[in-house]
Formats: sequence, structure tokens, C-alpha cells
Amino acid sequence: MIYKCKYRIGLTDVGMSNLITNKAILKVFENAGGMHSELVGYGLNNIEKTGLSWVLLGWKVKVINRPKYNTEIEIHTWARDSNKISTYRDFEIYDERGNLLIIATSKWILVDLNKEKMVELSPEIINLYQKEEKCVFEDRTIQKLKEPNLYSNQISYPILRSDIDINNHVHNLYYLDFAYEALPENVYRSKECNNIEIMYKKQIKLGDKIICKYSKEENSNFVTIKSDDNKILHAIIKLY
Repeated sequence: MIYKCKYRIGLTDVGMSNLITNKAILKVFENAGGMHSELVGYGLNNIEKTGLSWVLLGWKVKVINRPKYNTEIEIHTWARDSNKISTYRDFEIYDERGNLLIIATSKWILVDLNKEKMVELSPEIINLYQKEEKCVFEDRTIQKLKEPNLYSNQISYPILRSDIDINNHVHNLYYLDFAYEALPENVYRSKECNNIEIMYKKQIKLGDKIICKYSKEENSNFVTIKSDDNKILHAIIKLY
């Protein structure tokens, strides 16, 4: 089943040249996926009954043509390849003329919030989503990102209440905010990268202190988010 919904790009969704930001793209995708889950009984409003919540493991996004402020876009999303542990969800964004603007894939697990443990994806749950075979990328999997050996910049950040979501850890969109804070000024002020990869490894909770370490390898910008003692890897973001 391909779930479809429309969205008009607002003021808080745009950055330079009035174009949609990468963070807003992820927000649009997240909301579309959430609404699809609502339809099958595993969305936000069902958590009180099920005790279960979807947790994101990774993103891969490619921007083909970045839409502008006050334009209406149509989002398509569907579940695809899955096993007992995780499942993939793909996305497309189209403009009003039907032109493909953005593609993305994401990887998810289902977590029991009371036990704080991953649960097995039963055939019954998978079948509710009526998964599709279509995949937006040639590679059907999200490849793991490798931590760079050397870094040229680093910032520290204490996690605040405003960073925490309904699952009591840092919301996945804010990892991109943290990464942008670590970018050198010339990189931050240039046009946003059209390719995004994010690998989430360990959740960040209220009161944690993190460091965001920047490195550039060839034409790609990497930001590694770790605990302030450098022992825990929380995420790696690749922008290119």
C-alpha cells in the first residue's frame, strides 16, 4: 500500500533562497510515515493501547529538485523489505505537476516502551502495512557509516528538555541540528547538501552531554555525535 498525502511548504520549512530545508524534508517524511501507521493501528494515538513505538535507525535522502516556499507537494510512502528485527520505509515527494523532487529510504525497529526493548516484527504486523516491492534506490539496504579517523572541528552540547520527544530521548530531527552546529562556517553558509545519510546508534537522553565532531573526506562532510567522554557513539551524519 502506498500512502499519499499533501503538504504546503510554510515559513519554518525554508532556508536560503526560500527553499525547503533538509530538516523540513525529514519532518515531512516522518509525519507521512506516522500517519500511515495510524491507519493500521500502530501510530502515535495507538501507543497507550499497544505500548509500542517505531524507532528510527537510519536515513538515506536524495534531493533532485528542492521545492520553494508556499508550494504544495505530495508525499508518497510505503513499507517494503522487512525481517523479524527491522523494516524499511521509502518515500517520494512530487510537485503539483507530478515531477519527482526528492527520494528517501529509512530503516525502523519496533520498541516496547515499558520494557525499553525491541520487539519481534510478527507477520501480522507486517501484513497490516501491505508492503510494496518498489525501492527508490538501487541498493535496497542502508549501508553503515564508518567513523572518520581524524576531525578538524568539535563542539559540545548539553541536552535540554526541548530536545526530548515522546519516547523520552532526543528526537531524531535534532541530530541534524547538532550536526549543523559542528559544520565550519563556510560549509554551513553554503547551499544545503542534496544527499543526507544518518545512522543512529545509541539514544541520547535528558541530561546527557554530547560532542559533535566534524570531518571532511573527499567531497563529503561527516559529523560524529558521541558522549562527552568519547565512549558512546550516538550517531554519524554524512552530508554531500
